[in-house]
This record gives sequence, C-alpha cells and structure tokens, in this order.
Amino acid sequence: MFEAVEELIGEHADLERQLADPDVHADQGRARAMSKRYAELTPVVAVYQEWRGCRDDIATARELAVEDSEFAAEVKELESRSEELTERLRLLLVPRDPADEKDVILEIKAGAGGDESALFAADLLRMYLRYAERTGWRTEIIDATESELGGYKDVQVAVKARGRAEPGQGVWARLKFEGGVHRVQRVPATESAGRIHTSAAGVLVTPEAEEVEVEVNPADLRIDVYRSSGPGGQSVNTTDSAVRITHLPTGVVASCQNEKSQLQNKEQALRILRSRLLAAAREEAEREASDARRSQVRTGDRSEKIRTYNFPENRISDHRVGFKAYNLDQVLDGEIDPVIQACVDADSAARLAEDR
Repeated sequence: MFEAVEELIGEHADLERQLADPDVHADQGRARAMSKRYAELTPVVAVYQEWRGCRDDIATARELAVEDSEFAAEVKELESRSEELTERLRLLLVPRDPADEKDVILEIKAGAGGDESALFAADLLRMYLRYAERTGWRTEIIDATESELGGYKDVQVAVKARGRAEPGQGVWARLKFEGGVHRVQRVPATESAGRIHTSAAGVLVTPEAEEVEVEVNPADLRIDVYRSSGPGGQSVNTTDSAVRITHLPTGVVASCQNEKSQLQNKEQALRILRSRLLAAAREEAEREASDARRSQVRTGDRSEKIRTYNFPENRISDHRVGFKAYNLDQVLDGEIDPVIQACVDADSAARLAEDR
C-alpha cells in the first residue's frame, strides 16, 4: 500500500509543478482535469505525511522510554494514532467510482399499492428534497405525474451540487445507494378499518450525462408528441406539448410533459435520455469487465427491496447492510445521512476486501 503512496506523492508533486506554469492554463480543459486530479491526491499526501511523522515520533518515544518509563504511555498513544492513520490512508486508496462527483437524475415511481403507493412516492420525494436542502444541493423537478390524492405516479428530479464537493461527498457518491424498491408499512389515509398495509415505490438514480459523454444520433431517435395530462396550466389538453423520445437502437424511452412548450419538453426528455443511456453503458461495462463485482450494497437487480419504512414502529431498516433506526419521522424530514453512510461504509469495506 505504501509503495503505491510513494508513486502518488510523486504524481502530486509533478502536478503541483505543472499547475504553477501559466502555459498549462491556456488549455482550460487540461487544466481542469489536472486540478481535479491534484485535489483528489492532496488528502492522500496529507494523511501519508502525518503517518510518517507519527512513525518518527514513535521511534523517538521508544528511545526515550528506555531511560524514562513515562514515555511508554506516549508510545501506546502514538501507536494507536498510527493505526488510525493507516486505516484512513487505506480508505483513501480504495478505488473510487469516477462518477462520484456527478450530479444525478433521481426518479421515483409508485409501485404496488395504488393511491397509497403514490402518496408514499410523494413522501420519498419530500425526503430527498429536504436532504438536498440540508446538504446544500440544488434541486429541479423535471417532470411529474400527480395522482388524484396529491401523490405522485412518477416524478423525476435533478439534484445538483453548488460547487466542487469533497472526495466521497458528491451527489452521485451519496445518492447512488438509493436505487431500488422502497417499502412502506403503515395505515393508509384511505383505510377506514385501521389496518396496516404494505406498499412500495421504486427509486432509480442515474448520474447526469453531459452531451460529450453520450453521443445521440438524431437519426436514432423517434420523437412522439401528445397532449399533456394532469396539472400544468391552461395549455394542458389543448396543445401537443408533451414529448416522448425513443432511442431506437436500445429501446430506451424518456418523456416529459412538465413544461408548457414542446421545445422545452424535448430538451428535458433528451436530458433524461442521455442520463439513462449513460447508466446503461456503465452497467454493460460492469457486466463485461473481468473484475466486475456485485457487492452487497450495489446490485443491478432493481427489484430488490432495499429498505423498509415502518410507521407503527417509527422504524427504518436497510436490508442490505443491516442498518436499523427508530427515528423514521426525522428520516422522512431529510435526515438520511446515517443510513447513506452505512451503505458507503459497507461498500468501502467490500472494495478493501477485494483489493487485499
């Protein structure tokens, strides 16, 4: 592990020298890529230097302990600190998802349970919007189909960081573990007998793709227009403003009816389509890679029930990592960092186990 760090320290120093050269910044794309890599390596270098200093202090304390026994306690403290730094360094060297800093498109779809499922989808949407607000991210509802009782049959929201995130704190890095089936157990608002029902909603999270990442040939697209339905203003049901785009080679479909103009809906649908095509390409690459892994946290099986929200017990349970807490009311108000962190930690542990 430490041999690898020495190489990274050399790379970090080389990048620092190059970034100090004004000529490098003439090519903004190259300068951005180098700055990003430099920022990724800086925490590794800092922790390694602290670890080296700690090891030197241990050697000095051991020499002094021969003459003065009081230094023996300091040796133990320094050794404990060295172990902590070693583990921090190991975590920093875990292979990272290159998409971790990307913004995402998050989709929530009502599942089994009818109106109750649509109401639960609205609860999940509020939870993610509140979490984004607490985290300092921006959100934008791209498209939504409301149910008669005020829930959502489906809703798509873009979640964006306001600036460069610290390593591991990007939007995709935190929200990628939310994809899957979320199950709720509670007495529905429509239940007169007070019986507990179980329903579900599906969540799909994809990193938002830039145009340069996914080339979409206009000849490969079938674009259908139709009249919008549901809430949306005076233009609803009077003009063909809704747009559905089908990517013919893959069959991937994206639609939008949230905007009043057909052009705006087309742009939003293309945005969703690029994101879905990027996600499909990533999944295909992972399947084909010889070292592809399917950890207990990230699975390609979208039908897997990943989490249960139990209202009678005020309990949230994540079935992938064994996380359980009895503060469901706070979780639905956006305090989901603990369960997300449990998934991040399990994923890091799995990566470390594979890397050993």
